[in-house]
Amino acid sequence: MHRRSIPWRVETRTKASIVFAVIAALIVVAGVIAPAYLPRSTLQDLFFILTMLVLAQSWNLLAGYAGLVSVGQQAFVGLGAYAMFAGVVLLKLDPLVSVLLGGAAAALLAIPAGFFAFRLQGAYFAIGTWVVAEIVRLLVAQWKTLGGGTGTSLPGAATRAMFGTDVVQRLLGVRPAQAVDIICYWLALLLAVATIFTVYRLLRSRHGLALASVRDNQEAARAIGVDARRLKAMVYLTSAALTGLVGALIYVQKARISPDAAFSVIDWTAYVIFIVVIGGIGTIEGPIVGVLIFFGLQKLLADFGSLYLLALGLIGIVIMLFAPQGLWGLFASRTGIQLLPVRRLLRGGSIDN
Repeated sequence: MHRRSIPWRVETRTKASIVFAVIAALIVVAGVIAPAYLPRSTLQDLFFILTMLVLAQSWNLLAGYAGLVSVGQQAFVGLGAYAMFAGVVLLKLDPLVSVLLGGAAAALLAIPAGFFAFRLQGAYFAIGTWVVAEIVRLLVAQWKTLGGGTGTSLPGAATRAMFGTDVVQRLLGVRPAQAVDIICYWLALLLAVATIFTVYRLLRSRHGLALASVRDNQEAARAIGVDARRLKAMVYLTSAALTGLVGALIYVQKARISPDAAFSVIDWTAYVIFIVVIGGIGTIEGPIVGVLIFFGLQKLLADFGSLYLLALGLIGIVIMLFAPQGLWGLFASRTGIQLLPVRRLLRGGSIDN
């Protein structure tokens, strides 16, 4: 008998993840060419799904992996949107360039907001982020140049002349308004893919391991040399920038803004939390499942008025009671299937012959 030495190796891929990667690539390709065969209303629905997915993945990165339960994400949505409007209305920038300005503004806000919020723990952190959002909303409501408390609209000429609209009109034979929707849809698709890829790569890196240790036991993580505050600041800044980008993009498509709408805690935080909780917090697949369920429930129950919110609340309570890890978490725990695995498996070693 002799021993054949096989080096140890760390793997994260599974058969399911390889199949999913192929299917996901095909879905992205189909999504890119979707404007050629789908009606405008369907593209608008897909835009909603994609933008909510980015918001959900950003919040999940905070709460599910860094343990930072924020209820003030609407601050970054609203500030990103208003920064985009300021770029178009005041600086005469192209709306697409102003979307980048929205992401930068949100990231800048995250610096003082994080300095304040990181001094708080648990529920106090959550309340602190909401207070920051309310302060920003009240300040923006005093911005008379952009409509004050009543809001304003994007100039029609700016959106019609937006970069790429003339090319889309000629290529697909559509009107300017529909061309704007198509460009916004493509950008939302790009942002969703980039967000999932960024989160996946982060969690598979050594920073992801450190982040998981901070979430599970911050004191133990510090004891082994992990800089918990630096990691949380990095995640908070990343989440803010992504949220600001998607907030700006949403309001390019809407072309109308007001402080109450842009800083709505229900639209941009409560719904996002619902999506992550029912899908599965602390997983990349969870928000994907959650946003599809949320969209389906919205379409099914939207005609029931206030009962719609009641139904969402009851569904959320039932899932938290019977599947606290979310629907995807329940499915994964029973089947062992992981489409975007971040857990590391140690394989190899010596084998006796």
